[in-house]
Amino acid sequence: MRKTAVVTGASSGIGAATARRLAAEGFNVVLAARRRERLDALAKEIAEEVPGAGRAAAVTLDVTDQSSVDALAAGLAECHVLVNNAGGAIGLEPVAEADPADWQAMYDTNVLGLLRVTKALLPKLIGSGDGHVVNITSLASHNPYEGGAGYNAAKMAAYAVNEVMRLELVAEPVRITEIAPGLVKTDEFSLVRFRGDAERAKKPYEGVREPLVAEDVADCVAWVVTRPSHVNIDRIDVQPRVQATATKIHREP
Repeated sequence: MRKTAVVTGASSGIGAATARRLAAEGFNVVLAARRRERLDALAKEIAEEVPGAGRAAAVTLDVTDQSSVDALAAGLAECHVLVNNAGGAIGLEPVAEADPADWQAMYDTNVLGLLRVTKALLPKLIGSGDGHVVNITSLASHNPYEGGAGYNAAKMAAYAVNEVMRLELVAEPVRITEIAPGLVKTDEFSLVRFRGDAERAKKPYEGVREPLVAEDVADCVAWVVTRPSHVNIDRIDVQPRVQATATKIHREP
């Protein structure tokens, strides 16, 4: 029997790569995000190009909207794996110049979005008899850096939720894993952070020969969810070899 995996933020980047990889691992994958046209294209790609893939179904989802989350849950017959990937960063201003609206938006997606979707799907995860929640956080959840206070705060909160869930669900057939990536080069993360400024969005990757790519994080997700059901991988911190901390990165001229 194929298991069902739900991936939020599946329209691009880590979410899309994770959906492709889990489909290749034999999961039926529910692609959940706001941009339906991208999800439909990804579902078609998986069906046509991923050997041995399970079914891929696109579902429009806004994790900041409770009614949207409720509709997702109501439309699912079952759920074995939930990958909470939806989120992101906005701005790089110091605390003295921060816009509370940016912090609110980051908290609503990275933390409350995680809460809404997990709470809605938890009965199905428990009912599956072998559930798994994978929370994609960030190196920022453990490593503060200047200009990152809002994103640090949101991802540290997501880390705290992950840890508390491990305590609260220890008697249930549900595993809880945090995956905390460092520098990952995707098409949109920095572009969103810098509000569409394409030149500024390139700077975090300048001089970095081999940053992580989305498929590296997807590989981590696939590994943790395919361990034997009695094995819980609590956390994976994954960075490119040339990165030691959020701010210590070897850059070539």
